[in-house]
Amino acid sequence: MVELDQMKSEILSYKDTLKEVIDSLSLDSKVRRIEELELEMAEPGFWDNPERSNKIMKDAKNLKDTVDLLNGLNTSYDDILTLIEMGYEENDAAMIPDIRAELDDFIEKLDGVRLKTLLTGQYDNSNAILRINAGAGGTESCDWASMLYRMYSKWAEKKGFDLEVLDMLDGDEAGIKSVSFQVNGENAYGYLKSEQGVHRLVRISPFNAQGKRQTSFVSLDVMPEIEGDGGIEIRDEDIRIDTYRSSGAGGQHINKTSSAIRITHFPSGVVVQCQNERSQHMNKDKAMQMLRGKLLALKEQEEEAKLKGIQGDLKSINFGSQIRSYFLQPYQMVKDHRTGEECANADGVLDGDIDRYINAYLKKKSQGLLEENIE
Repeated sequence: MVELDQMKSEILSYKDTLKEVIDSLSLDSKVRRIEELELEMAEPGFWDNPERSNKIMKDAKNLKDTVDLLNGLNTSYDDILTLIEMGYEENDAAMIPDIRAELDDFIEKLDGVRLKTLLTGQYDNSNAILRINAGAGGTESCDWASMLYRMYSKWAEKKGFDLEVLDMLDGDEAGIKSVSFQVNGENAYGYLKSEQGVHRLVRISPFNAQGKRQTSFVSLDVMPEIEGDGGIEIRDEDIRIDTYRSSGAGGQHINKTSSAIRITHFPSGVVVQCQNERSQHMNKDKAMQMLRGKLLALKEQEEEAKLKGIQGDLKSINFGSQIRSYFLQPYQMVKDHRTGEECANADGVLDGDIDRYINAYLKKKSQGLLEENIE
């Protein structure tokens, strides 16, 4: 049957790719590392240091998940070939839809794993700290900021990542003016760094009595969570630390005394703040960590810009130079202006289905094909 011939040719075309992925992710070394960690976990006194033991447990789980996925891909590859041979032997067209579904699932999973091989940056495997800021436009932009925050929350939930709000400022009437939050999970920064930039929304505004179409802008900043100083020196004379009373989201977990921290870094103009920890000292430590992450991200952007000969101020985001547009009216479309990737299911994207945009960015970046002139 022609369909079986096509599917056999298709699955065989992935043989070398599967081997390359398994080799690049060092399957055998991961199996050995799991065995080493399990021996550590079995030692007496393993739980005497909860921070260290939790990290080991997390590392072991991440390694096991990757090993299971790679082994599963190997098994799926063999199973699909077996099903195709059975289809030939039984000459049963009814098997074709099932084989096609298995093949599509295999390709989707392989593409997802292959993307991990593109995450080679020093901090790509780190947790990510994101900050969303509403642009000009008052309530409309604040509502758009809350929609974006929900989108990334949904994405993190689907990935099995944890999300922690660090600072939030509500809008005057609706939505949020700004929110800082941390996404904890393997390669969180490697994936989410592609989302940095200005996001534009076009829709019929629910806040406009005349039902006019409204365009709103929101900026997203992404930085890695780094341990230690990350090689970033911050001099005391270069920063100002302000304390203020915590407010906004958090309920009983927000300390109502003046424990929130805002740090201003004069040389770069970067401002970070944190209010979600339980003490001023903890908020200060977290804010300093955020500052180092932001300065590190800026440093990487500047170095990349020098290599490409890009001119311009990388310390601020120019509203109107959006990386992605979300059209809800008069038609639905979400288009990334750097990669050309687009999708007509805007509702699905806003529900967290953004992997197609992240994947397209990583692939084009690895090939050096990203467009510098965004619309």
